[in-house]
Amino acid sequence: MTPNTDRNQQLFERARQRIPGGVNSPVRAFRAVGGTPRFVQRAQGAYFWDANGQRYIDYIGSWGPMILGHGHPAVLEAVQKAAVEGFSFGAPTEREIELAEAICERVPSVEMVRLVSSGTEAAMSALRLARGFTGRPKIIKFEGCYHGHADALLVKAGSGLATFGNPTSAGVPPEVVQHTLVLEYNNVAQLEEAFALHGKDIACLMIEPIAGNMNFVRAQVDFMKRCRELCTQHGALLVFDEVMTGFRVALGGAQSVYAKQIPGFAPDMTVMGKVIGGGMPLAAFGGARAVMEQLAPLGPVYQAGTLSGNPVATACGLATLKEISKPGFYETLGASTRSLVDGLKAAAARQGVGFSADCEGGMFGFFLLPELPQNYGAVMKSDSPAFNRLFHGLLDRGVYIAPALYEAGFVSAAHTAQDIAETVAAAEAVFAAR
Repeated sequence: MTPNTDRNQQLFERARQRIPGGVNSPVRAFRAVGGTPRFVQRAQGAYFWDANGQRYIDYIGSWGPMILGHGHPAVLEAVQKAAVEGFSFGAPTEREIELAEAICERVPSVEMVRLVSSGTEAAMSALRLARGFTGRPKIIKFEGCYHGHADALLVKAGSGLATFGNPTSAGVPPEVVQHTLVLEYNNVAQLEEAFALHGKDIACLMIEPIAGNMNFVRAQVDFMKRCRELCTQHGALLVFDEVMTGFRVALGGAQSVYAKQIPGFAPDMTVMGKVIGGGMPLAAFGGARAVMEQLAPLGPVYQAGTLSGNPVATACGLATLKEISKPGFYETLGASTRSLVDGLKAAAARQGVGFSADCEGGMFGFFLLPELPQNYGAVMKSDSPAFNRLFHGLLDRGVYIAPALYEAGFVSAAHTAQDIAETVAAAEAVFAAR
């Protein structure tokens, strides 16, 4: 028998002995697409190398944080200096203040901010704060929007309009999600009826303004405008989950994109992560001063975290924010992303493949569908076997996209025109061979 020389396979088999499914976050297991996960050995710029030494053009970028590419010199220098000073103190540091100031300066709706360690922690804390501030129990979320794995947010749509959700994970009792209303994304009529039925009990509406967990689906302007109007009318808080979009689609986040189209638009609270940590475990939630002052130790809503505001993570985040704030950064990044998306659409068209795509800033998504879907139900009509063939075809040609049909992709400042040209050529070869 020929011995297995694939180090990825060897590591995966070893990992499954001690780690459930062999991974520490489910999508990494390649269950959706089949095959063996790539175990990353190192990364630099727009590339990473797996355990076999194979190089890939990386369009995941740690699921969004690596907006500058891997190993940016200024970020590395900041992290190395901070690490020498100390890994963690469990006490305040000046760097925490600097990062909070940097976030508030770039996102006008955020007057105060609390740093935490993960997007899930930020989202569940924002939810608690919304309930504490309003004194109301119910929340609205949308099918296809992912806000981390907090119990109250792990729900799917029930049958009929504005029904209460059912848990989508074992271990979540039904009573935990009895106050969670799950609506269809971009459905104005359903949104209006939900507020008509439950408006006085709704604490907040939480939404991904550009959903990245049903691939890339943006909220329509009229829908977002109605979300804001109804929250204001009924005294509920509008909470933007910008863990993925924050500082990724624009310097002011997705909310700045909508503010250009809706006069005076702003959410009441914002959940952030990924880019603000530059790849380190760091996230945040913030908003209007009156809301944030309800947090302990000022107010009655309790939240705490031993590693919150970690000194190494804040150094990484600050260095990243400094780089992306330089003039012309987003114009260049957006042009690269648009070049990739346009190239993929043209390649699909030449090969007669049904294909649609969209992008904003350094975030993109595509569907093997003739038109862009507007909600999760439409996304579910995508051709999964065709996507799996495309995924593995690209992987074999040294291009790494998300190993799941329902995930957005990310371009970094390190991706070159040559990288994009190679990616488009690889995709066209896969389309032609279908």
